[in-house]
Order: sequence, then structure tokens, then C-alpha cells
Amino acid sequence: MPPPSYQPREVAFLTEESGVSRETDVSVVSTADEDLSTPLARELAQENRRRAKLRARKVPKPRETRIITVSNQKGGVGKTTTSVNLAAAMARAGMQVLVVDIDPQGNASTALAIPHNSDVDSVYDVLIDELPLADVVQPCPDVDGLVVAPATIDLAGAEIELVSLVAREQRLARALKEYFAHREREGLPRIDYVFIDCPPSLGLLTVNAFVAAGEVLIPIQTEYYALEGLSQLLKNITMIQKHLNSSLRVSTILLTMYDGRTNLATQVAAEVREHFPKEVLSAVIPRNVRISEAPSHQQSVLTYDPQSTGALSYREAAVEIADRGYAAGY
Repeated sequence: MPPPSYQPREVAFLTEESGVSRETDVSVVSTADEDLSTPLARELAQENRRRAKLRARKVPKPRETRIITVSNQKGGVGKTTTSVNLAAAMARAGMQVLVVDIDPQGNASTALAIPHNSDVDSVYDVLIDELPLADVVQPCPDVDGLVVAPATIDLAGAEIELVSLVAREQRLARALKEYFAHREREGLPRIDYVFIDCPPSLGLLTVNAFVAAGEVLIPIQTEYYALEGLSQLLKNITMIQKHLNSSLRVSTILLTMYDGRTNLATQVAAEVREHFPKEVLSAVIPRNVRISEAPSHQQSVLTYDPQSTGALSYREAAVEIADRGYAAGY
């Protein structure tokens, strides 16, 4: 149940139509319109320009289903937040989106208001008992076109159980292929994007995600030690490419928790861009209280506060991912 401070969804829609964020007092916006000499006023004006640019954009559909694994073995870098909010942004742009929650903590399922108690059929049943993915997916109640394969705590033991199973690394890939075929038989729309939310480790669950995907998205926190551990992740991806999935590639790196007021964040961002000039998105995800609050209301930030800076940034990142993929022929 959402906490007592929960605001009805009608408020969010009214706020979105009025163009005023719940983060921002109306009087401040009117002052900003009259006087752009203050930093806050300039920031608000810039955000309004960014929103206007997004409204004028049509997000291209991919030519084929794009399966994106969101991975980084470092914890707390924004993997789940990124998976959930990019999925919501794509769905709100008219895409058909599937989120596969392969993290035993089940945070992506929680953030999208999907039941994932131990009695619910989940990704665990798909990987271990070969239950069809179609029997597991549930629609997100807040976002049309978004379905979720939830995770339960049973996944915590799946790493050990998978060791003795046949084709242990390909189980998720096979389940996704069968699910796409099922949708085609049933006359359902093609899935445009799959986002796989991984645990903060490089075990068999993550290997299943790598084998199933065509792309890897790596969220990197713009703080000290941002690149620490990244070399091991890239080595693992290289091994997957060599032995299990030759088409896998690191397509996207997203800078998260960015605070432009600090020199450290600016320096880290510059360093990451220097190492990965083609992969890093121009869009960055700032530190934003609405992004942090949204999961406690079992929502993505795009439904919790559509006009917040966090929602705007994830929409920009989604558009950039779609544009890059379309330009590359995906």
C-alpha cells in the first residue's frame, strides 16, 4: 500500500497538463517568466525548452525487437531505476515494452506495482521449471503497453539450481523467443523493447540476461570509483561474445546521479566520455528527489511526477536510445 502522503493520480495528470511540476511552486514559475536573471529562473526556462523539443519529436519504432540488458555489478548505480523509467518512457512514447525482472530483490516489480510474493509465478519458474513466459507476464497498471515478468525471492537460489540444468545459459533467451512467437500467434502487437534488470553480480542470472540480449546498457554513477569494476564487466561481456552470444554489444552507457554543481561529477562524466565516446548518451540522469520517491509509491517517475526533472531526463535518454538504434539500422 502506498504511504499516507500518496497523491491521487488525477493530480499527476492535472499537473502534467498545466506544465508545472509538483517540485515547483507556481509563483516561482511566473517569476521565472518575467525575470531570467536568477539561476532557478534560467534552469526552469531551459527545462521548458527541453520539454518543448520533446513534444515536437516523434520517437521511431525499432525495425526489430531490441533486447537490452541493464547491467553493472556495482550496487547502487541506478540499474533498476533506469530499467523501470526507460521502459515507462518508451511505453508512453507508443512502444510495446517488456521488463524482465531477473534480480531476486524484485525492485523493478515493486516500482511498477506488480505483485511478486512467493505465490506468484515468476521468472524463477520460467528459468527452472520452463514455465512459458506468457503465463508469467503481468500488465503494468499505470502504463499502457508495458508488461512485466516479475521476480520473487525464489530467484535467490536459482544460481545454484541452474548449475545442474541443461542449457543453463540459454534458458531466458529460449523463453523470450517462445514468448514472441506466442504473441504473434495470438495476434498481439510485437514487443518493441525488452529491458532486463540484472542483479548486482556476474552470476548465472546475469549470464542468462547477456545471452538473451543483443545490447548491454551500463548505468554509471558520476562519483568516485565510477569506473572501478567496469573492466571486469567488459571482460565478462567479451567472454559471452566469444562463447555464447556473438551479437552482444555494449550499445549504451548512461551517466546517473549527476550533480552538475560539483566538480567531481563533471570530472567523472568527462572521464567516462573520454573512455567511451560512442557509447555514452548525451542525456544524463540528475540527482532528483522525485526519482527517489517514485518507487515508494509503486510508480515510475514518469507517472509519479511527469513534469519533474528526473522524468524529463529519462524521456530524453529514451528518445536518444531510440534514435541511435534506428540510425544504426535496429
